[in-house]
Amino acid sequence: MGKRGRSWQEQAWRRRARKFLREDGLMRGNISMRLRVCGKSNCRCAQGQRHQAMVVVYRRANRTTQLYVPKAWEARVRQWVKRYGEVRELLEKLSGIYETKVRHRRD
Repeated sequence: MGKRGRSWQEQAWRRRARKFLREDGLMRGNISMRLRVCGKSNCRCAQGQRHQAMVVVYRRANRTTQLYVPKAWEARVRQWVKRYGEVRELLEKLSGIYETKVRHRRD
């Protein structure tokens, strides 16, 4: 046990979560690739070769929303979504520690 009775594992998870939260960008959602038609009559997509577009799919106010991501932002948004998932996973682990403490009535 280390600082304030925290296990080494809890301390490590807290450090990782702090590291992620100090970095720029967190975004909730799932990345999805869509095939679209742009609508121009002389474009290749009019003959069936549709354009690929990245969207982030998430829920807000009980509605599923898709947010288009411009090509120039794709790598950045992928990183933000990945970071959000990692932070959420760490928070679930930390929550599990405290859930166990309550269940077993110990500090």
